Amino acid sequence: MKNTVVRYGIYGAITIAILFLLALTLGKDLSYSAQEVIGYTSMVVSLLFVFFGIKHYRDHENNGVVSFGKALLIGILISLFAALAFGIIDVIYIMYINPDFAAEYYGHMVEQMRTTLSEEEFKIKLAELEAEKELFSSPVMNFLLMSFTVLIIGFIISLISGLILQRKPTTNN
Repeated sequence: MKNTVVRYGIYGAITIAILFLLALTLGKDLSYSAQEVIGYTSMVVSLLFVFFGIKHYRDHENNGVVSFGKALLIGILISLFAALAFGIIDVIYIMYINPDFAAEYYGHMVEQMRTTLSEEEFKIKLAELEAEKELFSSPVMNFLLMSFTVLIIGFIISLISGLILQRKPTTNN
């Protein structure tokens, strides 16, 4: 199991890194909402290795058998690789590649809220955004948030993959 988790976890981590770099270079001029869609799509694509890792373990290492619990564990462990990679890449991005990202994104959010909300709603949402601003300016919080986001999506994909791929041993009576 360890070899499968490491191999497919590394595949997922490399995939999420490559897709992040592609989005960084090709998506510079896209809107924040388009970049967000690309980001979530990158997460899901890199986490497809959860399915393939569980399937590989079942078919090639465990005689065609895997319990739901074991499949879920394998999926979560594979997801952890991609989650850690994405968290690290995001911190590198905001600290070294684009240190102004938080301020730029904050400005964008304020303008978007200003144009879509009433004055009263705007004041309330701005106060909430201000309270969160300090929290999200921390590299540690960014790492945790991005890693946790990938891990949650990975958990969902692990659940689905475990349900699809589970196979109990056949008994011959």
